[in-house]
Amino acid sequence: MLVLVKTPHIEISIRGERVEELIAWIRKKYDVSVVPREDGEDLVSVEETGFWKEMEKNRVGNLLASARLKARLTQEQLAKKLGIKQNMVSDYERGRRRLSSPMAKRFSDVLRIREKHLMYLD
Repeated sequence: MLVLVKTPHIEISIRGERVEELIAWIRKKYDVSVVPREDGEDLVSVEETGFWKEMEKNRVGNLLASARLKARLTQEQLAKKLGIKQNMVSDYERGRRRLSSPMAKRFSDVLRIREKHLMYLD
């Protein structure tokens, strides 16, 4: 079945066990419409979508930006804690600069995220 979250607009295809339980959980936060899947409908893996490919290109930068925002820090505040310039934080978040192991450790310590999540999967 296809689950449509109206705001923000999200479409989720769900199959398997405990689908109704998952939909009930999503409904606690969002206005949801459920569209039954028609037989023969083509399904596309999320990994094949343009959205996924774009997000995966800068997975580490997106994680850093999200963790920084969750910590309620500006780029400037984070840079000060790391002992680097603000434009370097921006470069890391935009994927313009690659994290070295020592810098990944510094980010993980300041942002309280697991260092292994900052590893590139080349």
